Amino acid sequence: MQQIIWAVVVVIVAIGLYWWWSSSQSASPSASGSPFSSTSTSTVSNTAPSDNGTGTTGTSGTNPAPTTNSAPMSATITFNGDAFSPSNVTIAQGGTITFTSTGGPMWIASDPHPIHNGYDGTTQQQHCAAGYTGPKPFDQCSQGTSFSFTFSKVGSWGYHDHLNAGLGGTVTVVAQ
Repeated sequence: MQQIIWAVVVVIVAIGLYWWWSSSQSASPSASGSPFSSTSTSTVSNTAPSDNGTGTTGTSGTNPAPTTNSAPMSATITFNGDAFSPSNVTIAQGGTITFTSTGGPMWIASDPHPIHNGYDGTTQQQHCAAGYTGPKPFDQCSQGTSFSFTFSKVGSWGYHDHLNAGLGGTVTVVAQ
């Protein structure tokens, strides 16, 4: 009788391990290499069509973004002093995100905090220095209530409010 019980336990464990393994395989990146889910996490302004289901991984520029022809060329993210809305958006390469604040000053900067080098590789001290002539960084470089940035690089780019680094989100830029 104990042998039968042990056999049943082994079969149940084997089935559970197979189920876990197969579900983890279907959750991994697809054959195209895209690590993005099919759940939409973005909302965009009324000036362009909305994202058709591209989610983000939250990483900063390390994963290629999926290709889509339906990504908008612009989006607006509103900051109310406590959160960004929407915090995650998807736009087409060459598109512009406009950050506006209704809750006082903000300082939009690329992740990671405090060096802000996730988008262009230069640190905050480099690209915010007087006389900097390199590529425009994804960094407001000072506090204000409005900031716009045009994204030329495809990828997933984390951002935060430098004045409260715990608040932020992700901009995913897809090839046109």
